[in-house]
Amino acid sequence: MVNIKVANSAGFCFGVKIAVDMAKEAGEKLGGAYTNGPIIHNKQVVQFLEKLNVKELKNHEDLKEGDTVIIRSHGVPPSVERELQQKGVNVLDATCPFVKKVHDKVRQLVQEGYFVVIIGEKGHPEVIGTLGHLEEAGGKGIVVENMEELIRNLPRRNKIGVVAQTTQSEDFFREAVGYIAENAEEVKIFNTICDATSIRQEEVKALAPEVDIMIIIGGKHSGNTNRLAQISKVLNPNTYHIEKADELKPEWFSNVKNVGVSAGASTPDWIINEVVEKIKQITNSNEVN
Repeated sequence: MVNIKVANSAGFCFGVKIAVDMAKEAGEKLGGAYTNGPIIHNKQVVQFLEKLNVKELKNHEDLKEGDTVIIRSHGVPPSVERELQQKGVNVLDATCPFVKKVHDKVRQLVQEGYFVVIIGEKGHPEVIGTLGHLEEAGGKGIVVENMEELIRNLPRRNKIGVVAQTTQSEDFFREAVGYIAENAEEVKIFNTICDATSIRQEEVKALAPEVDIMIIIGGKHSGNTNRLAQISKVLNPNTYHIEKADELKPEWFSNVKNVGVSAGASTPDWIINEVVEKIKQITNSNEVN
């Protein structure tokens, strides 16, 4: 019998649940709504919401006065929110509270005269929103994705403030902060990586070395899921990142006794359950054969 261990915190985090519940309620009670970009980075959830007439907004020109637009969990630049309000639409803000905390900290750093370093992915919607708040506050800063970029681009400034994309790697954040501290006269650090991200990463670090194979479930465009897969791959080369159960391959489970499963913060329970059931079917079939 194959042992399947699912990480305790796998699946929806607090912020994602708020956003999905808000979108679901808009579909059921308002007859539909738009989301300013995918509500979360999970195609299956987006497809589910489309059945409730909650659809991604492709073009602001398509909006009519009285329409409802949901700001997704990643947040948006202030200019985008203003544009929506000027169009006379009903704006529902589903920005994750942890993301709003990043916005607040960036504005605080600017007010206190710090050059801001954002540890994150340049093209990620959360980082784009954070940069919008930096600009709105009249601040200067950079986004760095890895140590090479940080070493190459960190300016000579007396005062440097640091924040992180909420789904960033704790290990990279610590390394980056250490380098910045050695190369600036005054550093102010806000570790804005959310608790849900940290907990999931620590669970994967504990689980991956103990099993024969790790399955990480979540959207391929999900930053926090990609980082779980990266962390797991280092600790267990037999790590596979999938979005849904039908991506599982029987050959992965040949001679496997222990299977570890984790999932990103935007992965719903029903997809996790489907994957676990599929693993059971595959491993039972392998045992029979």
